[in-house]
Amino acid sequence: VGRTSTFALCNVTLPWVLQLANAGIDHAIANSPALTAAMNIRNHQITNAAVAKTFGADSKTKMG
Repeated sequence: VGRTSTFALCNVTLPWVLQLANAGIDHAIANSPALTAAMNIRNHQITNAAVAKTFGADSKTKMG
């Protein structure tokens, strides 16, 4: 099961990784609503409200 799930995860995430690698993070996020929605932390700041709520912070909280 572990091997199969690893292959499945790699197959699903590889296109997103390639998009980020080829376009750069700024361009990829600016042109992909899916990547924008998936962003949780950027420049040491929580960007996702649900993640912030989970940690009892607001979406402007600096991390690290």
